[in-house]
Amino acid sequence: MADECYAHPRLAALYDPLDPDRGDLDAYVRMAREFGARRVLDIGCGTGVFALLLADRGIEVVGVDPAGASLEVARAKPGGDRVRWIHGDATALPPLRTDLVTMTANVAQQITGPDAWRGTLRGAHAALRPGGRLVFETRDPARRAWEGWTREETYGSTDVPGVGTVESWHQVTEVDGPLVTFRTTYVFPADGTVLTSDSTLRFRERQEVEADLVGSGFVVDEVRDAPDRPGREFVFVARRPHIGTEPA
Repeated sequence: MADECYAHPRLAALYDPLDPDRGDLDAYVRMAREFGARRVLDIGCGTGVFALLLADRGIEVVGVDPAGASLEVARAKPGGDRVRWIHGDATALPPLRTDLVTMTANVAQQITGPDAWRGTLRGAHAALRPGGRLVFETRDPARRAWEGWTREETYGSTDVPGVGTVESWHQVTEVDGPLVTFRTTYVFPADGTVLTSDSTLRFRERQEVEADLVGSGFVVDEVRDAPDRPGREFVFVARRPHIGTEPA
């Protein structure tokens, strides 16, 4: 199930205005060009920012997300009809043959259950042509990013056209081993509405992710640094081997 910040229509409409700087996606656009990708599957596409960046460059894109409200935002954007949007997740995809599969931002960490994670990796593998690549990022647990997720550190006030002022902040509510749960609060002063969304992220060690990828039939080509968060994230580049070289 999708978190309320993606599934609630009023909150899904705020996702882009509250996070307008998506410079983190530049590295993924460059990798699509680096790998010569003409067909891309974007897992956890959300409001479609990255999918539409690729479609604008003539790439054939499929975006999948479990949050119907976020997909409605994506479909309504200029160029939204150039992307194939699928309401669901990577464990139940139609037959695809893509050059590149992506999971940007928090997507990989939001898949917290072991079965769902392995199912997602298997779905990505099946959607790729032999030689195609899967790229995604995940935070380095050693950097303990969640320690900065406090009201004082994350509070923001944004004027949203057609909505008015929206106040928002994050607050960690529980840390249970690799699982970090936090609550995002949204305040709408114009009508006094307060909405909240609880989210959980899984912080996986690099070796754990590499083992999961290999166990799902991938070859790990490299682990890069994240240009927008140097030293704080792992960016995995994994490849589906050519037929005849995959494990039995």
